[in-house]
Amino acid sequence: MRKIIAALNMTLDGICDHTAGIPDEEIHKHYTELLGQGDAILYGRTTYQLMEFWQTILENPSEKKSMNDFAAAIDKIPKIVFSHTLKNIQWKSATIAKRDLKTEVLELVNQSNKDILVGSRSLIIQLLKLNLIDEFQLCIYPMIEGKGLLFFEDINNRIIFKLVRTKTFKSGAIILYYQPKSK
Repeated sequence: MRKIIAALNMTLDGICDHTAGIPDEEIHKHYTELLGQGDAILYGRTTYQLMEFWQTILENPSEKKSMNDFAAAIDKIPKIVFSHTLKNIQWKSATIAKRDLKTEVLELVNQSNKDILVGSRSLIIQLLKLNLIDEFQLCIYPMIEGKGLLFFEDINNRIIFKLVRTKTFKSGAIILYYQPKSK
């Protein structure tokens, strides 16, 4: 059965701002492979607009193959954007969700075989509250940012997780794979 995977980067102090962190070749490769395992990635407006950066890499390739490969993977995967303000989007592989998050996600779960990825903090929080996250993949960068958007600041109830595996990168970043115990 396909999973809903919440994948997000954060610093040791819990900051998940997309400008925080130090992605390198190895991390780009990891996320390129993850995108290849998914049928869709869900974004909120803000994260979607930040990810549009990768279209510029497609148009003007980087000197780094890992960035070019990631740009191709993010371009290819269907993106579903949840926004009340966006009316049009330019990315050919993106659509604006026409239904609420829960309805859209439950339909996606029943449609195909690959995983659904969630890459926006706001959507991850909403799906966590709906008990629809099957796995967290939290990439923790070995740094303290000191300011920015905290990942879990809007959670008011205790949620217990089970650590199912880890992946360590040469840079010292680590991905923690968690499953909620309540599922």
